[in-house]
Amino acid sequence: MTDVSDVTALFDPRDQSFIRDPYPAMAELRRVGRPLWHDGLGLWLAARYDDANAVLREKKLGRIFGAREPHDVWETFNWLHADSILDSEPPKHTRLRALVAKAFGRGHVERLRPRVHSIANGLLDAAQERGGPIDLIADYAEPIPVMVIAELLGVPEVDRHLLRPWSQAIVKMYEYDRTSEQEADAQRAGAAFASYISSLAAQRRQHPTDDLVTHLVQVEDGGDRLSERELVATAVLLLNAGHEASVNGFGNGLVGLFRNPGQFARVVADPWVVAPTAVEEFLRYDAPLHLFERTATAHAHIGGVTIEAGQKIAALLGSANRDESGFPEADRMDVGRDPNPHIGFGAGIHFCLGAPLARLELQTSLPLLMHRWPNMELAEEPRLRPTFVLRGYESVKVDVKRA
Repeated sequence: MTDVSDVTALFDPRDQSFIRDPYPAMAELRRVGRPLWHDGLGLWLAARYDDANAVLREKKLGRIFGAREPHDVWETFNWLHADSILDSEPPKHTRLRALVAKAFGRGHVERLRPRVHSIANGLLDAAQERGGPIDLIADYAEPIPVMVIAELLGVPEVDRHLLRPWSQAIVKMYEYDRTSEQEADAQRAGAAFASYISSLAAQRRQHPTDDLVTHLVQVEDGGDRLSERELVATAVLLLNAGHEASVNGFGNGLVGLFRNPGQFARVVADPWVVAPTAVEEFLRYDAPLHLFERTATAHAHIGGVTIEAGQKIAALLGSANRDESGFPEADRMDVGRDPNPHIGFGAGIHFCLGAPLARLELQTSLPLLMHRWPNMELAEEPRLRPTFVLRGYESVKVDVKRA
């Protein structure tokens, strides 16, 4: 393919056949050798590894959040994004990240290691006791990060069931095929989530405990503190971004293992040793986040094309991670791949702050699962979510009777 006019038809994030397997189309985009303009989406697509990596690092490209209208309807949703680390740029981003990292870095992640182990084992015990086909998404991959982040933030156990539905409603806004009903759900979820975290923060001001919300309330840097909205936006972002990466990365990787029996066998043979490289390969081979937009604040040059001020360009992370120039035999799953410089967690100033936590969760939950049920088999064809930007499975049911 060399004809730029083919791009809109080739790359259609609303088309279910494309969503089922976007990799052949994205390989065609990479063959052009430069970013391409997509008329339908009104942005540039950076499909090659070097170009996508450059998009994430170029200082003339920013995360410029465009407030949604009408303002009174979208008010809470708008500030949840405008006051978050993800949708801000320096100097605001630098200030927010320094404050959040100061609170987040107080040993919170590492102290959760035994708790992640306990949560994962408990979920496996419960699933085994119920019997029948086990859904590795609903019964295992989904609960772990939600429970861990809820514990990290200090959300009481009685309220934790609220978090996943709020998050799922909000992240639908990142897709290109959302409906008006989904937009209304996102508005309600954003307002409810913000109200809940605000109330929790008020409690922690009066009665501090050893959790992240308390530390976000208390954190200070040269007299500077997080505003109320910045604190709430940070907590909401940590849940939304943190658990989506873990759930989808785990599910996508497991399906990859089932479809590559030789790789499955390598993990089963020595799960704790192989887990660190296997997890990185999960994130590379079938990325949980496929697209990350940035906007030119001044004319920028990426891969031989000029991104004019005000234009958007999307780093296609899933495509970049399958680029042969960066990964030998890129379309082959290799759980021992090393080095593995994937950009599944982004790069540059927007590199995922929660990456250490996601890695901890995946490197713990994967070997526990494979050790428990080394002979598990798919009970039915895995059910893929009908979304492109956040790629993952709704259901991965397995039969463990022979384990």
